[in-house]
Amino acid sequence: MTSTQRVAILGVGKMGAAMAKELAAAGVPINLWNRNAAVAEELKSSLASADIVVAESAGKALVDADFAICTFTDGKVTQAVLIDDANTLASVKSNLVIADMGTSGVSSARALNEALTSRGIDFIDAPVSGSVATIAAHQLLVMASGKTAVIDSMRPVFAHFAKKVAVLGDAGAGQAMKLAVNLVVHTLSAAVSEALALSTAAGIAPEAAYDVFEESVVAAPFVKYKRAAFLDSQAPVAMRIDTVGKDMGLILGLARELNVPLEAAEGVRNLYLHAQNGGFEAQDMAAVFQFLREA
Repeated sequence: MTSTQRVAILGVGKMGAAMAKELAAAGVPINLWNRNAAVAEELKSSLASADIVVAESAGKALVDADFAICTFTDGKVTQAVLIDDANTLASVKSNLVIADMGTSGVSSARALNEALTSRGIDFIDAPVSGSVATIAAHQLLVMASGKTAVIDSMRPVFAHFAKKVAVLGDAGAGQAMKLAVNLVVHTLSAAVSEALALSTAAGIAPEAAYDVFEESVVAAPFVKYKRAAFLDSQAPVAMRIDTVGKDMGLILGLARELNVPLEAAEGVRNLYLHAQNGGFEAQDMAAVFQFLREA
């Protein structure tokens, strides 16, 4: 990308804000839009960049953008913003590229691709694997699907916060891959929660049990970097339990569509739903451990 190409970020939650920070640090001109405008204004004030604009609508954020990133956690929201409001795309550039980088689901990606390409707007289905810390380290994995040439055109944007762009096929394939990755993540998190609940019920201190996890064959990177989330109830929330419930619904919905039996996933979903209904919906996914201890 050139120094004059502008990136719009629609949805500046944890991930969108982290991407904006890296783009701003590289001197990329940015338009920000968030449903809660105060969040976007606060982000702008925290970034040391002269070329950041907080737009009053999604359409105004896109009007002079060359590339756009959507980071909403729900595909229905993404569709409502981009498709349902006729004003959003009314005055965009003819060469605008829009990437949905949230976990929206396969059907949402396909709907967005059909709606946007019918308007002559290039679309990339590009969910990610990683966290705010991963973005800051420029180690994010982008799971992209869509036209290869369009994906290639956006690689310079992704390069400001990602280590790799995996190209997976037609729009929808990126979401399918993200759901497969999240199936492992959510299952592993549930397993760690249950393992901690079991070991602590047997009289082992949580810290001692986690030390063993980190030195054993289960010491995946996820297990290592989630230690604080499992052991410190005051640790920052990375992924809410109700968001995990949304993901598990998408995973099982895709499995039913493809006629793939996911029996373990059914149990994992039920565990998160029990925690969600037990008052833990806004807590980090690792708080399932605390839910089990209190059950």
